[in-house]
Amino acid sequence: MSMMPFDDRPGHIWFDGELIPWKDARVHLLSHALHYASAVFEGERVYDGRIFKLTEHTERLHDSARQLDFRIPWTTEQIDEACRQVVAAQGISDGYVRPIAWRGAEMMGVSAQHTKIHLGIAAWEWPAYFSPEARMEGIRMQISKWRRPDPRTIPAKSKAAGLYMICTLSKHAAERAGYNDALMLDWRGQVAEATGANIFLNIGGTLHTPTPDCFLDGITRRTVIALAKSRQIEIVERAIMPEELADASEVFLTGTAVEVTPVREIDGYRFTPGELTRVLMEDYDAEVHREVPVTLNAA
Repeated sequence: MSMMPFDDRPGHIWFDGELIPWKDARVHLLSHALHYASAVFEGERVYDGRIFKLTEHTERLHDSARQLDFRIPWTTEQIDEACRQVVAAQGISDGYVRPIAWRGAEMMGVSAQHTKIHLGIAAWEWPAYFSPEARMEGIRMQISKWRRPDPRTIPAKSKAAGLYMICTLSKHAAERAGYNDALMLDWRGQVAEATGANIFLNIGGTLHTPTPDCFLDGITRRTVIALAKSRQIEIVERAIMPEELADASEVFLTGTAVEVTPVREIDGYRFTPGELTRVLMEDYDAEVHREVPVTLNAA
């Protein structure tokens, strides 16, 4: 991924209804979102110039806003079209789209009922979250000290900016320790998710994945579950304790950014990316490119 700073790039950003030069997409210092995290966002992938599951992402953006007690003043259809405009304006074939909605600077304080709601959409080339080598070999993860909180304490089903603070802390700690990412448990000590992706375990040929009761039921997660079911691969959604990692032969992550990424280690638990992971990686790649899925080899 390019290290070019994100505040000064060529091209345009859609900002409150119009395409403006990238460097002019500015937010005031006293915006409510900056001080109180009153912002929601989406992450979307572009394949061959087409945004994968665009409307599902836009609908979730609206739902996230409702959970943070504000309404985005553009319809799903208008936001979908704005996302497509940005991709076209940037000339992106394979990349990433980031819509974000936030409360403005009309009020400063916890209460923000009269703030203006803004919407911005940016897009950039981004062919892969992890390097191809890391993805094929499997990544290494560390279990984070930070835990996904009780959904009675946060709007857990929203893709809200503030919920990612502990993800940043977890990923930084993992990277400093030489890992690629972190696995987060929930407040009960159960396996939850990675810092920006859902997790699946192959235990005896059955795919096990945590019940998403305190974290996002990812769009990629749902896509991969559907692909697995089409292969007659059994899916079990349940509470998973970290010691059950010892029973897994394969582990992988799913998410818009990571797509389907194998895991080879989590804090000493080791896994070998195998046939089930491979076929779902290839099926997912086929799905996003609208190709014919590969054939699962006989065991």
